[in-house]
Amino acid sequence: MSVPWQVVDTAETDEGLMTLMQRGDREFVIKMESFVLMNSRLNLTELALAGSACALLGARRRPRVLIGGLGMAFTLRAALDALPQTAQVIVAEINPVVERWCRGPLLSLTDGAVEDPRVETRIGDVAQVIAQAAQKQEVFDAIVLDLYQGTHDAADDPHDPFYGRKALETMRKALKDDGVFAVWTEFADPAFEKRLRTIGFQCQRTSPGKGGPRHIVYLATKIGGK
Repeated sequence: MSVPWQVVDTAETDEGLMTLMQRGDREFVIKMESFVLMNSRLNLTELALAGSACALLGARRRPRVLIGGLGMAFTLRAALDALPQTAQVIVAEINPVVERWCRGPLLSLTDGAVEDPRVETRIGDVAQVIAQAAQKQEVFDAIVLDLYQGTHDAADDPHDPFYGRKALETMRKALKDDGVFAVWTEFADPAFEKRLRTIGFQCQRTSPGKGGPRHIVYLATKIGGK
């Protein structure tokens, strides 16, 4: 007999009703209305996204990393595991209830990642954090976007706030030379790859895991002096 799902908490957001549900001791889902945004058992992409991006930073002494989207904090956990104790990690999360859940019922899933002293959480739009960093030249060693949707919706919109050409140009300004921009998407996106290379990134594409439908992770490195 399967264990039933139980509602842990709900919150009204600008996008609709967000619900945290639990089954057993360590299985959680977060839903937006009837759509499942994330499942605690399905975190391979998040781990690969942040772990691969931070591994590319090598032995930088005080790396500064921005993560867009807190989720269940698996992306944050993977970044912290790959970074030195001298790192600074800023997490931008648009829904304050998500941070509250990560400090409450979800805390043990990631061994308290949000409470790590290297971490600063900011409630707000990560696109604004990136734009402010670009304006003030407070650049990052890596920017990791773990948002609800991948890159494909930007194909016909050069003004898409995350993956359109203007947004990617701002992203590049917010990165140090040889800085890393990492993002997941549902499947390969050649148009996105072309935009990255045109703007001044070297781009590699990976597909975490083995067999079955898998997400794509893009790792783009800023080419200095371009």
